[in-house]
Amino acid sequence: MRQSVPAELSSFIGRERELSRTATLLATARLVTLAGPAGIGKTRLAVRTVRTLGRSRGTDVVWADMVGVPRDGGAALERELVRRLDGREALLVLDGCEQLGAEAGRLVSALLVRLPRLRILATSQRAVGPAGEALLRVPPLSVPPQPAPDAAPGPARPSAASAASVASVAEVAGYEAVRLYEERARGADPSFELTERNAGAVAALCRALDGIPGALELAAGRAHRHAPAEALRLLTADPLEFLSGGAGRAGGADALRTCSLAPPDERLLWDRLSVFAGSFDRDAVVEVCGFAPLGPRRAAEALERITPALLEDAGRPGRHRLPLSVRALAARRLALAPDGDGATVARRHRERCRATAERAARLWRSGAQREARALAVAELPELRAAMDPLAPAGPGGALEIAVPLWFLWSPCGLVTEGRRHLERALALHPAPRPARALWLAAWLVASSGEAEAADPLLVEAWTAAVQEGEDACVAYLAHLRGLVALWRDRPWEAAAEFRDALELLPAEPEFGPGPEALRAALTMALAHTDPASVPVEDGPPDGPVDLWARSWTGYAHALVQRREGRPALARAELLRALEIQLLLGDGLGQALSVELLAELEADAGCYEESARLLGAVAGTRPASACLPRAERVLRARMDPEALRAALAEGAGTPLRTLLPEL
Repeated sequence: MRQSVPAELSSFIGRERELSRTATLLATARLVTLAGPAGIGKTRLAVRTVRTLGRSRGTDVVWADMVGVPRDGGAALERELVRRLDGREALLVLDGCEQLGAEAGRLVSALLVRLPRLRILATSQRAVGPAGEALLRVPPLSVPPQPAPDAAPGPARPSAASAASVASVAEVAGYEAVRLYEERARGADPSFELTERNAGAVAALCRALDGIPGALELAAGRAHRHAPAEALRLLTADPLEFLSGGAGRAGGADALRTCSLAPPDERLLWDRLSVFAGSFDRDAVVEVCGFAPLGPRRAAEALERITPALLEDAGRPGRHRLPLSVRALAARRLALAPDGDGATVARRHRERCRATAERAARLWRSGAQREARALAVAELPELRAAMDPLAPAGPGGALEIAVPLWFLWSPCGLVTEGRRHLERALALHPAPRPARALWLAAWLVASSGEAEAADPLLVEAWTAAVQEGEDACVAYLAHLRGLVALWRDRPWEAAAEFRDALELLPAEPEFGPGPEALRAALTMALAHTDPASVPVEDGPPDGPVDLWARSWTGYAHALVQRREGRPALARAELLRALEIQLLLGDGLGQALSVELLAELEADAGCYEESARLLGAVAGTRPASACLPRAERVLRARMDPEALRAALAEGAGTPLRTLLPEL
């Protein structure tokens, strides 16, 4: 047992709020527990707290390090502490109470009874347990947010290549985790600097390490050997190998200690929790992990006990996730578990993901499209893991999840990611390949700007749909052909395809876009070919509202209003459509709506404003689409250098800044 406070543990970054709260709690509570996973900085916060109290209040402090105390050594430790502290008004720090397991609670209770002038500051990966305990969760350091490319947010472990996105020093330097990494890396390599070239990799490394100071220090201590991008690659490939060794409390050894010190129920739950790629709540844990010998009730109770050792999912109350090192170790143990426990957990996890995808699709069809998108995005880390075609469920199992999520891939803008999932699964699927998946893959390929590349998929999908009797799929293939024709400025051809699609589509299709979306597509084509026939809405529609379809109908009405010389009405329609498209993340819809706004600006002689709008959406329109009409006008009316400058300015400006009405 260490009797004196440890030496100051390097610099103290980002803990001012926790330091103040700990001191405040100690003024009123006899037992304060700093709880959190290994490496989160509990010991460091305790050291800083007692030193602050010593300077300000002259507090008598005794420090007891639990590392090395045997599980059955609680009684001997109690006798020694009572002997030393009897009659003293003191603050006792019990560092690492998880080492004693349930014995820690008995020890603390006995000390508080026998030493009435004693206050205790405990650090532990779990609540110590006695009544009156003031529990303070120690959070990780703040990390730069996950960028929002063609992949939704989420705490999934991305690949090194995708995680190390471009970021500027100004964007990441203020975050606590980046500050700590930079400081420690400079200690290991005096020439290290945070630069525009490595800022994105440093930010991604901080996210991957969960903002846990111990893990960040371990990684930064190797900066003289591994640049941030290389460190991220090694961490992604084998977290336990990368985090092994070092003096910190966040590596493989501490992950092993976290699991091995737990009772059997908790050890089993640690292992099963590793199936979650991101965060989980109580219901998910019970559903996926609650089976023999750990039933639903025992799984819920074990989760409650280990919660302090988990990381909270910021902004999502009740959801937690495993620290990276613990998850990596637990996954390895689960893979080696006897009696097929790992396979059972994986099957239950995949089944939950399939049900989630179908529930989100039902929400979309019922008109609750914002809720559908929110559900799919929230569960996307798990859905991604379940769409692995190399998993036991195979490519067919992956497609059972990917196809119901069609709305997430196209209307909600995650075209590239959806295409990747579909193509990987279809590449491994034996013939004949399912029509629904082929249709969706063709749509995503065409939406990526490769209309010609979609042709073989269209042919195969049509054959499969006819053989399977998939009338809805045949209708969707006609719809897709119409979209491609519309992008190529062939509205007459598009209108014919859309009419065919509407005739073929069942009244209540089991999957894919509803009739409202197909009618909206036909309305767009008619706005080009026969504006007088475009239907006018007399009032709010009956029943659920398809927001996505409504945005396209609004776009079609704006086309008619512009042609009929009513630019103000056209602009109002487009802004309403854009609100929906921004809400859902519909990149294609945003591109076409903004291009029409650019035409309105060009009609009014506002050429620079028009060019800036075109620049803002230049990267989201289909590459196979014809040149925007506004751009043809601008090339004729503007100096080439001025046009390039305005396009570049628009590309670097948020759309809402260019359109303050939104």
